[in-house]
Amino acid sequence: MDFKPLISLDNYLQSLVQSRLWIKVVVALVLGVGLGLLLSPSVNIINEDAANSIGNWLALPGMLFLKLVQMIMIPLIFSSIISGIVSKTGDQLKKLGLGVGIYFIITTIISIAIGVGLALILKPGKYLSLASSLTSSEAVSPNNSTIFSDIPGAISELLPANPLASMVSGEMLSIVIFTIIIGVAIVQLSDSAKSPILKLLSAIQEICMTIVKWAMRLVPIAVFGLMAQLTLSVGIDSLKGIGFYVAVVLLGLLLLLVVYLLIVSILGKTNPFEFLKKIKDVQLLAFSTTSSAAVMPLSLKTAKEKLGIDPSISNFLIPIGATVNMDGTAVYQAISTLFIAQIYGIEMTLVNILLVMVTVVAASIGTPSIPGGGVVILASVLQSVGIPTEGIVIIIGVERILGMFRTAINVTGDLTACVVFNKWQGKTVGSD
Repeated sequence: MDFKPLISLDNYLQSLVQSRLWIKVVVALVLGVGLGLLLSPSVNIINEDAANSIGNWLALPGMLFLKLVQMIMIPLIFSSIISGIVSKTGDQLKKLGLGVGIYFIITTIISIAIGVGLALILKPGKYLSLASSLTSSEAVSPNNSTIFSDIPGAISELLPANPLASMVSGEMLSIVIFTIIIGVAIVQLSDSAKSPILKLLSAIQEICMTIVKWAMRLVPIAVFGLMAQLTLSVGIDSLKGIGFYVAVVLLGLLLLLVVYLLIVSILGKTNPFEFLKKIKDVQLLAFSTTSSAAVMPLSLKTAKEKLGIDPSISNFLIPIGATVNMDGTAVYQAISTLFIAQIYGIEMTLVNILLVMVTVVAASIGTPSIPGGGVVILASVLQSVGIPTEGIVIIIGVERILGMFRTAINVTGDLTACVVFNKWQGKTVGSD
């Protein structure tokens, strides 16, 4: 049967993108920042309590948008991954699956190398110091044996004993692994057995399309409200103390973007500037929502309609990439880990740095594709390598701002992978 691609939303979503969604997002960003600065307690127009209350109301459309999209993430991932798997033959599936796994690991290692290199060269923690707050007994070093002994258990936990419990708790990596196993099993069924399953998945996709259509109506308003609340609550003055740290993270993300453009040019045989032009809607929406999962429908649509990606490739790769391909987050976690270690005056040996890299690889793969997911996983990285998790308080004020940039890089990485594997499988990349 003809399995309808997820990214074929409807005329409304098409017209929304064609009507320059990115311009609406940019205008909403600017207006939101302006209103946030105007209402900031530092301006003394309103007090702090009133500013927080207004910020919460301004952010309401954005929160509703995120909730709508998060609500359909599990059925969206389930149906789209299976559709991508079922559309492949056994040999094609083995080739694509193995290639995607190797590609994601390599790009993650490159990302972490960029982050570690910048943190060691520029030393963003040298401008702050909390070393005096630690006694010699508290300044612990990484417990290598504990970490490596936990690896087998961590690997076994990736396979969910109770998939429904994983869905309830939002363990996205376990859900993806479960979905891949189900998809491969469906491939083994006869056509008559597959047919009702594919019809059900097609109906699930149609439901997701309708909800995405509703959510997209909120995008400009959501961006305006979220940016107003962010600027209102954070302000400008509070960013100055860790400005150098922010600059180092942004430099790392910029270098990663350059790596992606080189990959698109060399491996994807595609003009990198044309590539950036075609994905700007996705990047801006990701920047605004700080959730790669939230923009997954638009990523799928852009992959097919603007980049000319085979739907069987994008349906398989983008949902998986939104869960495990967190290269921007890997850069952030590597720099942040060494930044906090430098603040506390903890000496990081070569072995400890390598341990950080291994831990960040595992942690970035499991990072939730939701706002704030990166900082949650960062806490586990710090704990596993013996760095005080209290250091996160220092960077929490700029977490949302950095999250916007790294999410835009994360979705760029997913679309970069689509271009590479589309070319690898002999497909022709289309144009507008």
